[in-house]
Formats: sequence, C-alpha cells, structure tokens
Amino acid sequence: MSTVLPRLGRVALTLGLVCAAAVVGRGLWIYYMDEPWTRDGRIRADVVRVAPDVSGLVESVSVADNAHVKKGEVLFAIDGTRFRIALEQADAALASSEATLQQAHRDLARYSQLSETTVSRQKLEEVSTAAAEAEAAVQKAKADRELAQLNLERSQVRAPVNGVITNFTLQPGNYVSAGQPVTALVDDDSFHVQGYFEETKLERIHVGDRAVMRLMGTGGNLHGHVVSIAAAIEDRDRSDSSNLLANINPTFSWVRLAQRVPVRVSIDEVPDAVKVVAGRTVTVSIQPN
Repeated sequence: MSTVLPRLGRVALTLGLVCAAAVVGRGLWIYYMDEPWTRDGRIRADVVRVAPDVSGLVESVSVADNAHVKKGEVLFAIDGTRFRIALEQADAALASSEATLQQAHRDLARYSQLSETTVSRQKLEEVSTAAAEAEAAVQKAKADRELAQLNLERSQVRAPVNGVITNFTLQPGNYVSAGQPVTALVDDDSFHVQGYFEETKLERIHVGDRAVMRLMGTGGNLHGHVVSIAAAIEDRDRSDSSNLLANINPTFSWVRLAQRVPVRVSIDEVPDAVKVVAGRTVTVSIQPN
C-alpha cells in the first residue's frame, strides 16, 4: 500500500500536467489560428504631392521641413514679376476691347437710325457683325485677365490640407516647374490603421467591430473600429500573356500560406503620449461585437 499511493500520485500529476498542456495548447492554437488579431499592421495616411501650378524661380520659403501647416497657409512663393506684368497687359487689352465695343455700339446705333435709302443693308449687317465681334473680343479679354489673375495668385503655393510637411528641401532661388511635385504633405485628418489579416480570420471580422491597437515601442493602446475590408487582393499565381490569355503558374506548393487581406481601421482617439507616424508597426486586435 505504501508504494501504490506514490505511484498513483505520480500518475495523477502526470495526467494533470498532460491535461493542462492540452488545454494551454488548444488555447494557444485558437488564439494564434482563429482569434482576429495580427502583428502585421501599419499606420497609414494620405500623402498630398505638393506641386506648383505655375513655373518660375522660388522667391521665398515660408515653412521648414516637418513643420505643421494649416489648410491655405503659404508654403512658398514663386517670383510673381512676370505674372503681374501679364496681368497689367491683360488689363490694357481689356480696356482696349471695351473701347472698341463702345465704338461699335455707337456705330450700330447710328446706322440703325438711317433709312435704307441712305445706308445699304450690307453695310448695316457689317456694322452689326463688327459689334458682335467686339463683344466676343471683350469676353475673351475678360477671360485672359482672369487667367492672368489666377496665375498671379497661384504663384503663392498654399497647403491644400491640414498636415505636416515632410522631405522638404526647397530653397529660394530654385526653379520649379508646373505640375512637378516638390514636397509631400501628410494629411492630418486621414490617419488610420491597415491591418493585414489572414484570410482564415476574416469570418470573425465585421464592419463596426471595436479594435485595440498597440504600437511597437509604445506602452499605450489606441482604440478604433473597423471601417472596411478590402474587396480584392493580387493573385500572384495568375498573369495575362501577350495574347491576353490567362497564364496560370503550373507549380503548386503543398504548403499553402493564408493570404493576407487589408482591413481598414479608423483611429477613434490618440493619447497625447502616443506619437502617430505613418508607417509605424501596429498590432491590431479585433473585438467582435
């Protein structure tokens, strides 16, 4: 009897450890394979490629690299001398066309009062046509002036959104071309998290679910909610041939890894101690409702 009890104790202990290991193993399996969470998350934001609408030499720079700017704030100014001259020329052309129109209207009024025996119908039609052409010339002159005014206004490049200027190296004296980006502006109002979840976990993720996000290197958590789930991802086993036929990869790997599907998560609130930077790594955990 004295030897049976210790043996039963060891057997019971062993069975207990095996059961505990099985429970822990099953819990870990469910956690890693089924629970909707991922370490593969990134903070993202919309980036505006700031480009001037007119070409010219940079006259002044009003902001520095990594500066926070408000929508409408002047970032830099292009030398506006030629644009002011163009506006003056447009003003002069408009004044000339308006004077021509006034004269055309006077001529038309005068010829219209004359009888058909005094002036021919052809002459009256010519005067009427001249008045119409003068009116069209005035409209064109007004449009040219508006364009000159717009170019002068666009010589001051302003921030299109609230955000942070980054990778900004522009200096006075540089020449910038219309349509060529010179810096990037990170939109403050567009920060969100993209979580790349395995396809096996998508069934437990729904729009509106609460999300808890932990940034790498930061102790605090961010809270948000699921906004949308991507509708498509790239099929790497298929491409189009030169004759537009489907080209399917003939090799098949027996080890099939789950595809990653982007899930967009909105950030509801950012604690003051947390520095939100686009590109930072985030662990995302979804809490189904």
